[in-house]
Amino acid sequence: MLAFGLTIVRHGETQCNKDGLLQGQKIDSPLSEIGIRQSEAAGQYLRDVKFTNVFVSDMRRAKQTAEIIVRSNRTCHDVELVADPSLKERSFGIAEGGRVIELKNMAKAAGQPLPEFTPPKGETMEQVKVRIKHFLKAMIQRIANDHQEKVQDGEISILDETHWVPAGLPDDGVLNVPVHALVVGHGAYMSIMMRHFFEDLKCPMARGLDPAQQFSICPNTGMCRFIITLKCSNAGLALSDMKCVFINRRDHIKTD
Repeated sequence: MLAFGLTIVRHGETQCNKDGLLQGQKIDSPLSEIGIRQSEAAGQYLRDVKFTNVFVSDMRRAKQTAEIIVRSNRTCHDVELVADPSLKERSFGIAEGGRVIELKNMAKAAGQPLPEFTPPKGETMEQVKVRIKHFLKAMIQRIANDHQEKVQDGEISILDETHWVPAGLPDDGVLNVPVHALVVGHGAYMSIMMRHFFEDLKCPMARGLDPAQQFSICPNTGMCRFIITLKCSNAGLALSDMKCVFINRRDHIKTD
């Protein structure tokens, strides 16, 4: 068995975020000046947290964010940034480039909650979940390839249940975990990923966290962290257990 940390970070702010516009996949925006500062703050917050693997959406705003975080980190300068198109933001079809409020109005007119609403030519939630499952499989395989000695030795580091209340530290949950993956992606994609983790995979929430946050949109450079346990079988490595350490943390973001 092997336990590894998974820290998921949303990209920094873009001008489209600031203007309330839907980017989706059609608009490949760079970070705004605020987004760069947010990413630098995230990098400083995580500078002493060890990452052994880095995965990132192939969209510019996510790649910029990942590059800034890795550049600030003291342990992962030589780690390859693996750009994976399955981490792209959800496609919002004809709504992309329009205002977020217009999407909300479209969902209201259709009589559907916003997360479940799919604009014409957009991706359904289930289609995004297929991409999430594809990414998780690819990530597990990459971790198995990169850390064969830890898998073969059966190295495992699972915290006792009494330690699952976050202490508010950057290394919560991963201080003694041998493998730790950083994933940088997008808000709507992350929201659907949380649904997959908490609803489909039955991941328990950490004690002390507000369950209402489970499916809220993570703020720009907000962070979620999980501990995933893999088990070996004749078919290879498979997910055995998952625990939430924190979600939507934004301790590094200064508010006026």
